[in-house]
Amino acid sequence: MRAFKNAAVRAAFDAYPPKARRTMMQLRELIYAAAETEEVGGVVETLKWGQPAYLPGNARTGTTIRLGDVREAPEACALFVHCQTNLIDTYRSLFGDDLTFQGNRAILFKPGATLPKRAVRHCVTLALTYHARKTRKRAAAG
Repeated sequence: MRAFKNAAVRAAFDAYPPKARRTMMQLRELIYAAAETEEVGGVVETLKWGQPAYLPGNARTGTTIRLGDVREAPEACALFVHCQTNLIDTYRSLFGDDLTFQGNRAILFKPGATLPKRAVRHCVTLALTYHARKTRKRAAAG
């Protein structure tokens, strides 16, 4: 497990119930692993709305990912992406049978359940490279 550099982020993780915290720590590790590319440049870990948030180290590369609980589903942990992206639609098309979604903003996980690591890591990579991929697509089109 990676050490926390930000005490406020550590405190946010510590505030979750043990099963949820374990699941969220696994998600955190997948985010860090997916971000270890030259394009993404690692991640910056901070808090947004009191929840752990991960921004690509390289500016304008991707969108922020947040981890947290879900008011409407208190038994779930969530990986949130910006609701004005097409990321959740993309995730659904790729992993609709393997993942559970909430609207256009989150992937839901049952605390303590085994994570589908390959699918989640791919989703995280798509989020962390969202803007770079859009830029490449526009450049290729015209």
